[in-house]
Amino acid sequence: MKKVISILLCTAILISALAIGFTVSAADEELKIAVASDLHYNVPREELEHDIDDDIYWYANRRAAMEDESGFIIDEMLRQVAEDDSCEYLLISGDLADNGRAIRQEHTDVAAKLKKFEEESGKPVYVIPGNHDFGAGENDVKLNDFMDIYADFGYNEALERLEGTGSYTVNLGKKYRLIAFDSNDPNRSTGDGVTKDEVNWVCDQADKAYADGRYPILMMHHNLLDHMPVQSILSKDFIIANHLSVAEKFANHGIKIVFSGHEHCSDAATYTSFKGNKIYDFATTSLTMYPLQYRMMTLTEDKISYEAKTVDKIDTDALTSVVSGYTQEHIDLMNAGLNAYAKGFLKRGVEYRLWLGMTPEKLGIDEDAFYADLVFTAIDGLNKILEMPLYGEGSVQELAKEYNIVIPDSEFETGWDLATELVAAHYAGEEAYDFYGTEVAILLRTVALILFDDLSTVGDEIFLKAANNILAKFGTGPIMKEITKKLTDVLGPVTVGEYLLLAIASPILYEFAYDSDGVNDNEGELEGYGVEVEAFPNVADKIMNIIEKIMLYLSMFTNIITKIFA
Repeated sequence: MKKVISILLCTAILISALAIGFTVSAADEELKIAVASDLHYNVPREELEHDIDDDIYWYANRRAAMEDESGFIIDEMLRQVAEDDSCEYLLISGDLADNGRAIRQEHTDVAAKLKKFEEESGKPVYVIPGNHDFGAGENDVKLNDFMDIYADFGYNEALERLEGTGSYTVNLGKKYRLIAFDSNDPNRSTGDGVTKDEVNWVCDQADKAYADGRYPILMMHHNLLDHMPVQSILSKDFIIANHLSVAEKFANHGIKIVFSGHEHCSDAATYTSFKGNKIYDFATTSLTMYPLQYRMMTLTEDKISYEAKTVDKIDTDALTSVVSGYTQEHIDLMNAGLNAYAKGFLKRGVEYRLWLGMTPEKLGIDEDAFYADLVFTAIDGLNKILEMPLYGEGSVQELAKEYNIVIPDSEFETGWDLATELVAAHYAGEEAYDFYGTEVAILLRTVALILFDDLSTVGDEIFLKAANNILAKFGTGPIMKEITKKLTDVLGPVTVGEYLLLAIASPILYEFAYDSDGVNDNEGELEGYGVEVEAFPNVADKIMNIIEKIMLYLSMFTNIITKIFA
């Protein structure tokens, strides 16, 4: 009996030991990495300079980037990553410096921060250049300069490098391999420079990773997949050329995860190849712009978990010791919540940039062109309506009533306030504005008002200018504006042509305001590299997805065409 008990005890101990060993092995295979992008570091100015007319954000800039605070935001991100004991690596997908093409000091400052982080935390950092980091001009920081400055952050320990580019590979933990892919063209300020040979190199490296028993992870600066509606048209310089065919190849070579930046938005997008292989592109927002985020990724054989991390504070004492000109109100707002402060900064900067862009000079309009009066009037009308209060006396809502257009009540103060809120939501990810909700309704109806009010004014200035000048002497208002208002009583608030314009725009507005791709942008869980997914021809699914999208857009189109805004 004692012998039997001894055997059972030994067996139990052996099983327990094996279980413990298995648990340790499984834990060792877990990989946790931090991913940041578009640091856009600026050497801080000695004193703030007045850029725009605003009570609080008067030093905001057209890029809406917190330039003077950038170094302190980077410091706080590095501190957070260093204190996360489970995080093993930090990846940065380009645009480490804002003026990196011209100002070498920006790169050396960032490299010094990363070096200090590595030495103090023991966590390796791997970088890839972005379009702001090097160029081919006579006085530009060259690619070789970039690789020399950041030699300790991937290049010195690279397993392989692609000559003539900043691409390389390194191992991450025991099961993964990073393919750091330089997607830039040094002769272009923004667009990508990806060639067929470079795409093939990435595929070869993915194959080699699998041959070595590792899973390939790709990091690049430009986006691989669409992170805004029709990005390849509206924002083509931010996504690589022929992106779907490249995504098809990458997915079929077993790349599941891609980290990108450049678009400055927090967005996760997915593509399924015709063979049924999925690939996910995680675009990470600019660290030094709202929402001041980076990603934390945890990878195991079974699942890939991710979450967005926010920088919500900086050392304001250190900031004010370097940069003068901040008021106590600035500092109090930053200390109360840097993320909220950054959102206000971004909204004011975006408004400033759009306002600057809507000038005849920026649009390249010749004052002598036959259509100049029409364009100038349209621009003036657009600015006027966006700057008007949405509600109250002399408001957009009041003007809209003259055309039988109903502007719903909301907490937004102006058209600019609403437009920049939607832009901020795009940057932050998880856009959740319902197409039939208040925000999009206000946007569409304001667009209708701009079209209609501008149309009447353009007609007034171009077609009936002389007649109006004569009638004005008798105290009569503009003819076309009055005719237009009368027509709305009979025909409804907008003409068929304007319904058509709104109908065409509505799918784009829908995709911009509501993230419908089924992948959570900021927090979620995906199948891991080790999960076997049965590959099957995906043609039928793709056709059905296209049909569903067409039906969705068609329903929006017909809804706008037939619906009276009331």
